[in-house]
Amino acid sequence: MPNQVANQVPNTKFTNNEVSQNSGKTPQKATGAIALADGTIIFGRGSGASGTVVGELCFNTSITGYQEILTDPSYNNQIVMFTFPHVGNVGANDEDNEESSVNGETAARGAIFRAHPTPPANWRSKDHLGAWLRKKGIVGISGVDTRALTRRIREGGMQKVAIVHAPDGVIDKAALLATARAWGGVEGADLAKEVSTSERFETTENLWHIVDGYKNTDAATYHVVVVDFGVKKNILRNLASVGARATVVPATTSAEDILALNPDGIVLSNGPGDPAATAEHAAPMIRKLIDSNKPILGICIGHQLLALSLGAKTMKMAAGHHGANHPVKDLETGKVEIVSMNHGFTVDPNSLPEGVVQSHVSLFDGTNSGLKVTGKPIISVQHHPEASPGPQDSFYLFQRFADLMKSSAC
Repeated sequence: MPNQVANQVPNTKFTNNEVSQNSGKTPQKATGAIALADGTIIFGRGSGASGTVVGELCFNTSITGYQEILTDPSYNNQIVMFTFPHVGNVGANDEDNEESSVNGETAARGAIFRAHPTPPANWRSKDHLGAWLRKKGIVGISGVDTRALTRRIREGGMQKVAIVHAPDGVIDKAALLATARAWGGVEGADLAKEVSTSERFETTENLWHIVDGYKNTDAATYHVVVVDFGVKKNILRNLASVGARATVVPATTSAEDILALNPDGIVLSNGPGDPAATAEHAAPMIRKLIDSNKPILGICIGHQLLALSLGAKTMKMAAGHHGANHPVKDLETGKVEIVSMNHGFTVDPNSLPEGVVQSHVSLFDGTNSGLKVTGKPIISVQHHPEASPGPQDSFYLFQRFADLMKSSAC
């Protein structure tokens, strides 16, 4: 490409034309920068919290729900780049955060945008996105050619990156690059223990309603124990919507303590990190839960941990799946649903032991998106059936889980 600076993505500009990347020099007015471990340095306009953060760069194709995405504990140790160019129009509020505990607040470390976050224009907005990012401690950068960076991830995989917001414009490129290269990454990291609740708690909060907002379910038919590997609030709300009271317990809770709560069913929640690392302490517990014959629903890393506990294997993906527009086929019904996904690891379908079968498959790349166990009330999905942000095609899975609890009680 002509006029391309070595080790830099070309044509990255500020939306207000303050910064051009092709000069080969640190732009005087740049207040933000991204350093990729491969040596790429990209300048932009900082927003949100000031300072430097490091994480794994992934792209998300959702066009809505940025607040829910950035507060999903599954994004712990990651920096989210939004492919949708205009972000911020609905602002932020006090209700749509997805973390369910204080520890779960350590979700996404940074956010990258094409255009600078726009002023809010929504009746539920309480804050500008930039101000909200600052309060949440999330470093943001805009004015970045997100299409070029997305292509780089699709072709070369997710990279270790460091990003900085320096309001004074003083950016140490060498130090930023060294920070990116020194970071250990998510592979081999047990991050679930960082975002799991420290204390047991209960909830009956139901799904949001345009008139009533979030209200508690009056009477619960089922009692579900949720093992918290980084559970999202909307999972708990969907459980309430099918008549379940949820008791959320830390990820390190023993099987004996879980079963002592006499649950009608057990949920292994979503969460961040390498499932193989988390399985070192979680798999023995999950195997005992499997042997109890209690209905089990696994979601995201909970799905992966269930697979590992049953004898399957997981593997790191190159670019992962992050977005709200992924087609998945339910092999039991033949139905194709559009789902929300957020994962960088996947279950190897070739490693499934006898009696464990695929229930869902991604129509993007054929990767596994669901399991069921023959002869046991156990189901799991790789995608997010609570879909916050949407779509809501997979809400039926909570009713399927409720039906398993009903059948098991008979």
